[in-house]
Amino acid sequence: MKMHQGTVVVETKARGLYDVTDRVVAVVASARVAVGLCTVFVRHTSASLVIQENADAAVLRDLERWLEKLAPEGGAYEHDDEGPDDMPAHLRSAVTASSLSIPITGGSLVLGTWQAIYVWEHRRAPHRRELVVHVAGN
Repeated sequence: MKMHQGTVVVETKARGLYDVTDRVVAVVASARVAVGLCTVFVRHTSASLVIQENADAAVLRDLERWLEKLAPEGGAYEHDDEGPDDMPAHLRSAVTASSLSIPITGGSLVLGTWQAIYVWEHRRAPHRRELVVHVAGN
């Protein structure tokens, strides 16, 4: 079994969803694995990962609005060391995902037709987010 790891750096501009599919695909291609599993892990507690629709941007906007209602700024949070968006960002990360597992078949990620991999930035300010992409297979 082969093992391969790569790092993807994502420079976010503000809160929102950032499509990283092509960058993860590039790491998988460099692994030269025909059949296996790709794990993507975000190394931060105020950003997360999701697989979502890539065809209609309204889906992403609706997700943003829903999560804003679920974990709004201005709540009576004890943790606010880095500002009013800090604790809501941690809550948003807690209800989404810090890692994803995607099968590899024929050397390619087995994503659906309308699926993409997104880094979901939960902070208002720009950040440098690191993803570890781990590929295992034959």
